[in-house]
Amino acid sequence: MSEKEVAGSLESSQCVVFSLGDEWYGVDIFQVREIIRVPPVTKIPGAPYWAEGVINLRGGVIPVLDLRKRFGMPPGPEDADRRIVVVELGDQTIGIVVDGVSEVLEIEAGAIEPPSPFVVPSGSGAVWGIAKVSDRLIILLDLDAVLSGEEKERLKAMAAAGSSQANGEGAGAQ
Repeated sequence: MSEKEVAGSLESSQCVVFSLGDEWYGVDIFQVREIIRVPPVTKIPGAPYWAEGVINLRGGVIPVLDLRKRFGMPPGPEDADRRIVVVELGDQTIGIVVDGVSEVLEIEAGAIEPPSPFVVPSGSGAVWGIAKVSDRLIILLDLDAVLSGEEKERLKAMAAAGSSQANGEGAGAQ
């Protein structure tokens, strides 16, 4: 049993709930720094397909990833409901583009079930639970497991490249 499963079996979980298409997802509120409207995103040459680019957030350059692309979903609508959920992912701050943010929700431990091994391959770890809340299912994500260590390093490199471009250093920095 993982640390997340042990914690979830003892108490409730507070999650920020957001949508991607018709599905609902939740992430631990303690990982969420803030939720912002989608500002202009600067593309970084050579970035992974799921990385939108970088944004300037109060003087800091943070990489932004499109969770729809990361999960192999078709592109979503570019409407006023889209948001960037700014999260702490280990020692790095990143933004994740979502279709809309619904609420902060306290989910009782009894409403959370582990994902079926028939739906979520063992060892993937990105989905740590499925919550049944009223008439909907909320897929609970472990953001640390959504990206591999190498992918997290690529995001750090993107932020550094974006910072260099913002400071006028080496136009071809990657």
